[in-house]
Amino acid sequence: MTGQVAEAPSGTAEGTDLLTVGVEEEFLLVDPHTGAAVPAVDLVMEQVPPELRGQVEREFQTSQIEIGSPPGLELSSIRHSLGVLRAALADAAERAGVRLLAIGTGPVDGPVPPVVDKPRFDRMIERFRLLVPGPGNNGMHVHVGVPDPETGVQVLNHVRPWLPVLHAATTNSPFARGEDTGYASWRSVEWERWPSVAPTPYLESHEHYERLIRQLIASGVMLDEGMLYWYARLSAKYPTVEIRIGDVCPSVDDAVLVAALVRAMVATAMDDIAAGRPALRTDHHLLVAAHWRAAHDGLEGDGVDLTDGELRPAWELFDQLIERLRPALERHGDLDEVTGLVAGLRRHGTGAARQRAVFARTDRLVDVVEDVARQTRGASRS
Repeated sequence: MTGQVAEAPSGTAEGTDLLTVGVEEEFLLVDPHTGAAVPAVDLVMEQVPPELRGQVEREFQTSQIEIGSPPGLELSSIRHSLGVLRAALADAAERAGVRLLAIGTGPVDGPVPPVVDKPRFDRMIERFRLLVPGPGNNGMHVHVGVPDPETGVQVLNHVRPWLPVLHAATTNSPFARGEDTGYASWRSVEWERWPSVAPTPYLESHEHYERLIRQLIASGVMLDEGMLYWYARLSAKYPTVEIRIGDVCPSVDDAVLVAALVRAMVATAMDDIAAGRPALRTDHHLLVAAHWRAAHDGLEGDGVDLTDGELRPAWELFDQLIERLRPALERHGDLDEVTGLVAGLRRHGTGAARQRAVFARTDRLVDVVEDVARQTRGASRS
């Protein structure tokens, strides 16, 4: 929610048509015995190694903490950065007496932790009052460099019909208040209480984009441009498109896969723009329905095919997306790794499916918390 914590990608690599990518991840801090969210961000920040503090930041609630990877061209560098940051933050959390979870929202019931003491957050609470829904909403934001804002707006138009598929693949919050919510991403449901959260509209130009921002601020639903919580937007500070639909991923593998897919989506959109292929003008209400279905089912159920409005198995839509992105994945050297990571996702399921599988075995949410903590730190899955 707060914005970038590390320098965002600066665009295409000089002399190539390859795109830079960077990742932001938000985490939950919980009691190691009960799994309930705890207001421990200041204690954890004190334990973060000094050399990493520039890539770690407080988030909206005192039960949250955020990291940002440096931008890069190679997935290996993203993997390394996220692995180092996650491990260091997990260690810092343990030294502070708490546990770090890469999870969309807290599964265990408990008091709602207070908001971080910051003037902007104070203004948000003063205007929007009781919209803070629970222990903390934790997402993943992927930045991909674009050459200019006008191109960026066109990219937003081209990627919007595919974002529900990505939404389904990143579901990682089925439990809340001690029970199964019936949704694969309860974070998505809670997040939509903020009035500026929505699918990105179809935009006629960058001027249209800026005009909408001015009008939304004037309406009162946003304090500033930072509260433009569309599922995809232009960065207010850097020359990037920012995709911000997903729950935080449980593991580094999942995060690397999403980063690769988002970059390939942007690259594919830019290919279509260069070739004069128009973006699909998806009806807004059908797009809302597709995102609701993604949050409800994840990849384990059905999804809405926005080319015809029909329901399809979500994995079928995901496979179609991978095939569509294949040329861009090959161009960036990501296809082999993505193929392996998709096989792992198919084998283990989404984060939501993994949590439900643990609970089905043990009937204990503390075991779910323990399993998520292992994935967060980087323990491999067989």
